[in-house]
Amino acid sequence: MEKTKTIGILGVVHNNELRMQTGLTIELIRELITEFDPDVICGEVLPVSWDRYKREPAERGYWGEPPSEYYDLIFPLCEEKGIDFVPIDWIELDVWNDFDPLRKYEGEARARLEQEDEKWWQRQLEGAGQGNIPFNTAAFDEATRLKYKRMAELDPEAYALRWTHRHLIMVQRIRNAIKRNPDKRILCIVGADHNHLLNEELRRAEGSKVIYPLR
Repeated sequence: MEKTKTIGILGVVHNNELRMQTGLTIELIRELITEFDPDVICGEVLPVSWDRYKREPAERGYWGEPPSEYYDLIFPLCEEKGIDFVPIDWIELDVWNDFDPLRKYEGEARARLEQEDEKWWQRQLEGAGQGNIPFNTAAFDEATRLKYKRMAELDPEAYALRWTHRHLIMVQRIRNAIKRNPDKRILCIVGADHNHLLNEELRRAEGSKVIYPLR
C-alpha cells in the first residue's frame, strides 16, 4: 500500500518591513519550518538562481530574486538541518515586463486601475490577520482569488503568462519533487498570493495529505 505523502504549504511575504508590520517575521517562519520538520523544501526560487547560489552563496541573485527570506533564513536552515531544497519558480525575465497586467491602459484609466489594485491589497491585508499565521488564512486567500480574477478580466493574455502558466510549472515541479521523494515530508514555501492555488491543486493528488495552514 502506498504511504500517505505529507505536503505543507507556508505563504510568506518578501519584504522585511511588511513582515515586521504584520507579524510574519523571519523568526516565526523559522519556527514554523522547524515545527513541520520537512525533509524537502520546495521554494519560490528560479532554478538558475539556485544554481548561481550554490556556486557563489554571497551573490544575491538579480531582479530581487530570490527574495530575501531565502538568503536570510531558508538556504542557511536547509544547510544546517540537511533539508533538500528544490527551486520551483518560473519567470522568463526577458519578456516578463512586456506582460504588465495594466499594459493596455494609460493616463486616467491606468491611474484608476492602480487605485483599484491598492484597494485589493488593503482587502488582502485585512484578511491576512484573520488566522493563526498571518497571510495563511481563508480570508486572505479569498481576497487574493478575487483580485486575480479581476486581473484576468483586464488582460487575459498577461494573466495567462504571469499567473496561469507560471502556476502550471510551479505545481508540476512540486509534483516531480513528490515523485522523487515519495516517503518524505515536503514543505512548499511561496509568496502568499500563491497559497490558494497550490492548496487547491495539491489536494487533488491521490495519497497526499496537505497541511495548510500549518497551524
